[in-house]
Amino acid sequence: MAKPAEDTESRRALSSITRRILAVNILALVFLVAGMLYLGQYRGGLISAELAALHTEADLFAAALGEGAIVDAADDEWLNPGIAHRMLRRLVEASGSRARLFSADGSLLADSRLLVGPGGLVQIEELPPPQTVGGLATTLLDVYDRLATRLKGEDTTPVYTENAIQKAQDYDEVVQALSGNATEAVRSAVPSGMVLSVAVPVQRYKHVLGALMLSKGSHDIDAALLEVRLDILKVFLVVLAVTVLMSIYLAGTIARPILKLAAAAESVRSGRTRQHTIPPMNGRGDEIGELAEALRDMTEALWVRMDAIEGFAADVAHEIKNPLTSLRSAVETAARVRDPEQQRKLMTIIQDDVQRLDRLITDISDASRIDAELSRAEVAPVDIGRMLSTLVDVAATAGGENGVRLDLDVTDDDGLVVNGMEGRLVQVFRNLITNAQSFSPPDGAITLKAGREDGVVVAEVLDNGPGIPTGQERAIFSRFYSERPEGEKFGTHSGLGLSISQQIIEAHGGTIRAENRRTEDGKVAGARFVVRLPVGG
Repeated sequence: MAKPAEDTESRRALSSITRRILAVNILALVFLVAGMLYLGQYRGGLISAELAALHTEADLFAAALGEGAIVDAADDEWLNPGIAHRMLRRLVEASGSRARLFSADGSLLADSRLLVGPGGLVQIEELPPPQTVGGLATTLLDVYDRLATRLKGEDTTPVYTENAIQKAQDYDEVVQALSGNATEAVRSAVPSGMVLSVAVPVQRYKHVLGALMLSKGSHDIDAALLEVRLDILKVFLVVLAVTVLMSIYLAGTIARPILKLAAAAESVRSGRTRQHTIPPMNGRGDEIGELAEALRDMTEALWVRMDAIEGFAADVAHEIKNPLTSLRSAVETAARVRDPEQQRKLMTIIQDDVQRLDRLITDISDASRIDAELSRAEVAPVDIGRMLSTLVDVAATAGGENGVRLDLDVTDDDGLVVNGMEGRLVQVFRNLITNAQSFSPPDGAITLKAGREDGVVVAEVLDNGPGIPTGQERAIFSRFYSERPEGEKFGTHSGLGLSISQQIIEAHGGTIRAENRRTEDGKVAGARFVVRLPVGG
């Protein structure tokens, strides 16, 4: 029963090939984008650039403080907190960074985020810029960052902390700056982001009077990274859409033809006629087209094999029916005949018919199983010259039929090796020799020849009998062919020998043909059977 069209359509929609192609292509794209979203090198470049800018800015600020905020006494110099505080406030207005000035003893002299008001000092808390992009993309990126951090391992970046009363000892870079070395630091901020800081010495004539620390949050860096990531996500969505469409198209060009071939194969299997065939796909020019062509050839071969089986069965029934009819007639007649001589003749007929049936059944059984045997058997090197020599020796020892002599003519002894099944090849040449003996005149001669021509072993069986009837050179290889020599007892041969021989030779990749030998004046001098087999390794 054919499957309904709805089932076929559902299988197409849920095609395993389609799902696999989509999964492979999308996963590859996801991994690529995930790697691009990491942006570790790009982030490091932005941090380095920001620290370099802070270095330049800190050097300028420190130089200004060294010139304008120094109190020069007779025997000492120090930084004036009031002047330094006002200068820092003016200097950082354009940069957006935070400036802190520490004295040589480590105490905090000025902080650009502290204002002096009526109620005392007021600290300015710089708020992060408003979130311009929100929603699912930002959430997904946050989740990705947490996963990336977890996969990367424990973060060794120190956390930024700020005491209520700040001292130089709270910051390693400030301590280094007080010793005359400009230093930078990167710390992670809570709950997110980073704090970048640079500390440089404030000095006058190489005399370190304090340390200036400039710090800045990572809002600009985070915004730049977010912008790049969003651009990557936009490109990803476009590429994802194209990938899905192309994957569906690719899967369709693969899955749909395969489903079509599967449905056609199912129709051929369940159909009762030859109307169902494999659709041709020669125009594809790819492996699926080759598969369709192979399935078509296989279907045609199956039909040919089925026809052969049907024809073989019909021939077998016909050939068995004849001796059975004769046998039944003889048995029925023997039951009514009282004459002993007539009964003896009838019993002889019955015995001949039984022998004929036994011979037919044996040959039919051999012919029916030869295909399966040839497909399972292992091949081995077979020396045709040596095989023919052995057959001639055996015939000479046993004595030829009707005094028929076997002669051997073999050239190139060492190069007549083929790959095959020796037992079956022996069967072929025995059939040919037996056939030649049955047609040869008394005291005649049969010649076995073997040689090599262009990578092919050529073996011939030549007799000097009456030859092959004109136009029957191919028909004699048909099953149950019944052209026999005059005077031969009926039923001695089943007519399957040459057919089986052809079957064996073709299974070895060779050919067999028959023709008449003629004299110079055109008369038939006998028959010639030619076997050609490919040379083996």
